[in-house]
Amino acid sequence: MDEQALYQMTYGLYVVCAAHGGEKSGCVVNTLQQVTAQPVKLAVTVNKENYTTELIGRAKRFAAVALDQRADLLQIGRFGFRTGRDFDKFEGIETGKDQSGIPYPTGCACAFYSCRLMDTVDLGTHLMFIGEVEQAERLSEEPPLTYAYYRTVIKGKTPKNAPSYHEGQ
Repeated sequence: MDEQALYQMTYGLYVVCAAHGGEKSGCVVNTLQQVTAQPVKLAVTVNKENYTTELIGRAKRFAAVALDQRADLLQIGRFGFRTGRDFDKFEGIETGKDQSGIPYPTGCACAFYSCRLMDTVDLGTHLMFIGEVEQAERLSEEPPLTYAYYRTVIKGKTPKNAPSYHEGQ
């Protein structure tokens, strides 16, 4: 299989967040997508080992932002290459909170979504969370950060827990 062909698929980069019982976390994903229009539902796929996965499961909610092209490797690394189990990913950065108190980064985001969890699908290494959108807002006029832009312009790598990770990247 030519794994390079998978890099031709188009999608954005997002930070999906969750909070429960005073704990909070978020992680970078490239798997958030709208799956229905009425009602509006989003699906996001997150590695089972991620702390964010655990918090989504407990809270039965998640929030997400679409990153924009102002995001750099330092900002992406905060949510994509560190664990929320031992690092407060929200400390010292601009954040907002959804109606249920889930924090989300706002500094390099062009849109925000807040969802109530409706269903979970086990995909082996990952869980797909399907949520009904209860809040959505445009945060900036900046263009969204696509995965292609991240790989070719920012020269970013893919973390091992990402669904698009391939050995030897």
